[in-house]
Amino acid sequence: MSGSVTIAGGGLAGSEAAWQIAQRGIPVRLYEMRPRLMTPAHTGDRLAELVCSNSLGSDLLNRAPGLLKAELRQLGSLLIAVADAHRVPAGSALAVDRESFAAEVTQRIAAHPHITLIREEVAEIPAGPTIIASGPLTSDRLAQSIRACTGRDALAFYDASAPIVEVDSINFDIAFRASRYHKGESDAGDYINCPMNEEEYRRFVAALLSAERIPLRDFEQSDPQFFEACLPIEVLAARGEQALAFGPLRPVGLRDPRTGRRPFAVVQLRQDDAAATLYNLVGFQTNLKYGEQDRVLRLIPGLENARFVRYGSMHRNTYINAPSLLLPTLQSRVRPDLFFAGQIAGLEGYAGNIASGWLAGVNMARLLSGLPLLVPPPETLIGALMQYITRADPATFQPMKANFGLLPPLDTSTRGKRARGEAYAARALARLAQWLDEDCARNWRGELVRGRTGVPL
Repeated sequence: MSGSVTIAGGGLAGSEAAWQIAQRGIPVRLYEMRPRLMTPAHTGDRLAELVCSNSLGSDLLNRAPGLLKAELRQLGSLLIAVADAHRVPAGSALAVDRESFAAEVTQRIAAHPHITLIREEVAEIPAGPTIIASGPLTSDRLAQSIRACTGRDALAFYDASAPIVEVDSINFDIAFRASRYHKGESDAGDYINCPMNEEEYRRFVAALLSAERIPLRDFEQSDPQFFEACLPIEVLAARGEQALAFGPLRPVGLRDPRTGRRPFAVVQLRQDDAAATLYNLVGFQTNLKYGEQDRVLRLIPGLENARFVRYGSMHRNTYINAPSLLLPTLQSRVRPDLFFAGQIAGLEGYAGNIASGWLAGVNMARLLSGLPLLVPPPETLIGALMQYITRADPATFQPMKANFGLLPPLDTSTRGKRARGEAYAARALARLAQWLDEDCARNWRGELVRGRTGVPL
């Protein structure tokens, strides 16, 4: 089998897939409908635009997001390399300047001699080798084509993004810089913290619960669904009076320098741009009306006079029932030259989407080159994550993010969260290196590009 590949969607997964295929000398037509057809969440026309948060999660090896990114570095991921180059301070997390990150991804993709970037909507699944990476905001026409092709309904629900404020509008007579347990890169700490006493916390929660929300559409009102990791703050607050204090507002590892004590609750803000002029409210995805956000968020101590450059918003999310439709290679069960990647395949989290783009791209290149397709080992997070979304119970399937619970259990003698995380990471990275060496030995044709991409052709 030979020929060019069509990719629908220039987000994280589509961009990674395009790069991996093109690096192996195969022509790619990458379709991105923006700016001709915009979405409710995107603001520009660049590839790989981050719309929810600017953080790719923890970069610590003993945490699942950190391990997944370490695996992707070993595999030669373009987007993780670009993210590393555009890092902004965020303690132990990998956060990026979202503008410069997207700009470099766009430039690298557009300049590649084997990639043709086409600014048009893909209205139906093309014939020939195709990767669908159209993301959570898949156009209505393409969604209809996917339903027709699969014979099953895609599931639609809403995903939420957090507000962003200008740093010089924060009241630092109240707010203070610190990372939990002093784990920041800078001496002052990488997060801005707005402490609350119990009275302030209860007043804020009461205002949050009584605030007016943007109405959901008719079908959503009867069966609302949200990504757990991007849950609207008001939905989380409705779970109980202490839900926020034990969730995104938990004060552990922090002390208010004014009192020397741990606050009752803390709202954290994380740097959003390289110039450190913008900060986003961590965990504050919301569907409140803009006027209500302006009123309620100013109840947070330190944000009384904050200037909001972006209010929170919600947008549609669409994904397929991957266990019913996909193989662990991310191929369609009924059409071998059709792959799915990214959020539409049921992945949650930026790194997970990049990982699926890597696997779909590499496997498409291998399919066209006559090589066996890859199924990463289950001891690795990329392998465990892809196997989960393709082998979960179809009746209860929901999107999944990387977590250690997906991995095969460790020896029971490994105790403690940190020790278990370190053991998972050591096993995963060793198994990944072994797997790559085995594949090189099995399929070497004098065409290895491992030094450039991390994997054989």
